[in-house]
Amino acid sequence: MSPKTGNHTTAERIRSYIESAGHTCELRDAGQFQSPAEVAHLVSRNPPYEGALAIHVFKAGRLLLDVQVPFGLIFGGTDINEDVKDERKRVVMEQVLLKARSLMQPSTSRSANRKFAVAFTDKLKEEAELFLVAQSSKIYVQPQGIQTEVAEKLCWADFLRSSGVRSERVDELRIFLLVCGLRRVKDPLYLVEVFSGWHCKNLLNILVVIGPKIDPVLTAEVEAVVKRTTGVYLAQERSQLELHAAMKRCFAVVNSSLSEGMSAAVLEAMDLRVPVLARDIPGNAAVVQHEVTGLLYSSPQEFVHQAQRLLSDHELREKVVRNGKLYVGKHHSLKQERETYQRLVDTLHSA
Repeated sequence: MSPKTGNHTTAERIRSYIESAGHTCELRDAGQFQSPAEVAHLVSRNPPYEGALAIHVFKAGRLLLDVQVPFGLIFGGTDINEDVKDERKRVVMEQVLLKARSLMQPSTSRSANRKFAVAFTDKLKEEAELFLVAQSSKIYVQPQGIQTEVAEKLCWADFLRSSGVRSERVDELRIFLLVCGLRRVKDPLYLVEVFSGWHCKNLLNILVVIGPKIDPVLTAEVEAVVKRTTGVYLAQERSQLELHAAMKRCFAVVNSSLSEGMSAAVLEAMDLRVPVLARDIPGNAAVVQHEVTGLLYSSPQEFVHQAQRLLSDHELREKVVRNGKLYVGKHHSLKQERETYQRLVDTLHSA
């Protein structure tokens, strides 16, 4: 629930769906609670809560182990891609899913519809089946809904200047915008060294990192590295409208994450008709089809190669921009997402 993070944006969006259906919805950060007992106490207070919805089966789902109300789960991405590799965490997630066992097994009882799980992609659903559960008849696949809105008053030159970029040729710069919260799983330093070397060969190529400072230790490390590295800059985090405006003005949006459930920034870039260069990991490959809706890379050196292709091949650039926009419009509809969550939450409410 850290402000300006993907999970926070997703939670706010789902809350708007729930409340537009006539319910009251309260957002809570899993970090506020030390144990499942604290959440159980919160849920049982007067007036009692009627249901719960957890984003991330380990970080949030484990806190539902003692609740006595129906609940839903949303696989966040790192729970399936990373946490399952830790046996202690995997066991906890199994316990959460066992508590919601009726969602996995056909049943004629009303309780069978009182719990559900949602995965953003077919791949995440398959991984959940493989690592955590034997049956998945009640794991629903619902891609994230995407909507972009651009701030009209963002001054591009001021944005770059405030990020430390000094150039008399602002309109000629090729700004690669790495949109990510500063935390280890986003691997914000992955491209820095190689990109800096590329920048030294062509000073118009610039990498700007932008996102909330979530991990203070990593943030300090990123700040120190950027300070001594040419061609790479760290921008102050911005509002969603300003971020979308910056994305709209950049040459390409970059993703360098070690793991993703479904990157909202990648999809937002597609919606804004901006090319995407994404690290070739399962979460990104689920939405970025190489040379169709964007470009994938598996090393910093390959990133530079693909970036150079975007610079020199205008036909390729136009193709991925056009296809990316069409893809988001077809597969990431807010209307479909709203209808799915309203329907699923109604199963909790009517149980």
